[in-house]
Amino acid sequence: MEHQNKKSNNSQKTLMAALAYLGPLVIVSYLVAKDDSFVKFHIKQGAVLLVVEVVTWFLGVVFWPLWLLLKLVNLIAFILVIVGIVNVAQGTEKNLPIVGNYARYIAI
Repeated sequence: MEHQNKKSNNSQKTLMAALAYLGPLVIVSYLVAKDDSFVKFHIKQGAVLLVVEVVTWFLGVVFWPLWLLLKLVNLIAFILVIVGIVNVAQGTEKNLPIVGNYARYIAI
């Protein structure tokens, strides 16, 4: 029974860490599993990506002539989301390129 509980906890931890990379669902991860260090690591990176996506959207609304550059930023953010989810699936805590270093400034 204890083995099953441990496996269930690992599954929930993996799910919460993966949700952290899916935009506003980072809030769900924060509310459910902010005390787990593995999930917290991914919450921080997911939050940085969410900020990048929101700022990119806002800039796209205000400065629409920059749409091509902003589409490139969106593509890079999407690729980083995929890399983050792959890291979660592998059970690793690797900093994402570009945004990973900014995650340490988020206090949870």
